[in-house]
Amino acid sequence: MTETQNKVLVRGGGDLATAVIQKLFKSGFKVVVSELENPKMVRRTVSFSSAIYEGTHSVEGIEAIYCKHVDEIDVLLNANKIPVLTCNEDVIMEAFKPDIFVDATLSKKKVNYSLDKAEIVVGLGPEINAGVDAHVVIETARGHDLGRLIFAGYAKENTHCPGDIAGYTTERVLRSPCDGVIKSLKRIGDHIEKNETIAFVNDMPVISQVEGVLRGLIHDNVEITKGMKVGDVDPRGITEYCYTISEKGRNIAGGVLEAILWRRDVFSKAD
Repeated sequence: MTETQNKVLVRGGGDLATAVIQKLFKSGFKVVVSELENPKMVRRTVSFSSAIYEGTHSVEGIEAIYCKHVDEIDVLLNANKIPVLTCNEDVIMEAFKPDIFVDATLSKKKVNYSLDKAEIVVGLGPEINAGVDAHVVIETARGHDLGRLIFAGYAKENTHCPGDIAGYTTERVLRSPCDGVIKSLKRIGDHIEKNETIAFVNDMPVISQVEGVLRGLIHDNVEITKGMKVGDVDPRGITEYCYTISEKGRNIAGGVLEAILWRRDVFSKAD
């Protein structure tokens, strides 16, 4: 793998994107993150996007740094850091010139790119057409096919049903009661009782339906809409899970690495 074959731009820095970034970084790739100015990730402790709010953020020993200018990219990469940028993605592409692009936003919307985005294009989840929008799509739905590589067509549609953890699905998810700005009363890692108030959106409480550990909570002062997911209570009650990548994330990340290696093998055989 040469230096020029080693550069990845990942769109998104939430928890699943961070799992991908961690996997690729540990595998020797140089990774840059393109993110929104005000990302709304729930699992902040395991999201490199938190660097946008905090300046720097580490996940499992890897440090991401909010990078305001593209001319800082090489300096941070050479220091083994993950640059996180919020400037125009085309500007990042031009400055960084990645040969691999990974859409890890799971936006579940029609995408604005195609196979010519980079030499290798990988997408996560629904609404990305493998063979048209991306060379490979990774299945992100929990179950038997999680992490599977899709070479033609789409991943499974979003069920809008959270994964089962200790017998709980929708009950463990905290949602906003109204439009407004969130103010938290609790911190990620805190033990939560059933019916306890976790935060307020304007003057309306966000109340937990289950007992457990607060695994995720959206950043304070972020504007949100009614019904939006703002937090996650883990009924297993294991605090360490708040600070490490999930099994779902590691599975998907392995799929991305496999997809890149598969596509590279196609190139080498063509040569």
